[in-house]
Amino acid sequence: MFTPSVRGRALAARGAFVLALCLATSLPVGAVGLPPAVEATHPELDRVGSGVMRWLGFKLYDAALWASARGDAAVDAPHVLSIRYDRAVSRERLVELSLDEIRRLGFDDEALLARWGEALAEVLPAVEAGDTLAGLHRPGQGATFWHQGQACGELRDPELARAFFAIWLDPRTREPRLREQLLGLAEPGR
Repeated sequence: MFTPSVRGRALAARGAFVLALCLATSLPVGAVGLPPAVEATHPELDRVGSGVMRWLGFKLYDAALWASARGDAAVDAPHVLSIRYDRAVSRERLVELSLDEIRRLGFDDEALLARWGEALAEVLPAVEAGDTLAGLHRPGQGATFWHQGQACGELRDPELARAFFAIWLDPRTREPRLREQLLGLAEPGR
């Protein structure tokens, strides 16, 4: 029976570490795909940028943006924001967090926000770690959402759709670095 030497085991361990490091760093940040329905109907959309959302050092999700333009112009035409979650989040929590961020962006009509909360609860699913949620925003019209590549709802209110996507893409976002990465204005981070 062959017994590797201490040096041989150290070299093997180092090799395994280098291989793992290469594999980890070769995967693009936010390697999140488009739903097949969007790929088929919107060939003009290109991946603009991607980034990682962290909170207190914990990774929450990878995000990527597809549009026909870069920078602020990306949000003036149809665009897709796709998020792959690293943690499970209930539907109620997604709606609550979305409304909190919309409020922070300056929307303060509580009756309107209550209606928007009901509309978001109809389209946003609960997500598990590894799930992808994608939304196609059609400015001035609304938005369509897919969970794990399957259609899960539509927002027909253009103002709600604009406010929802503003969470990530408005200059007043809570995460300006992620916004820059999504819009292709900064390199993706980890």
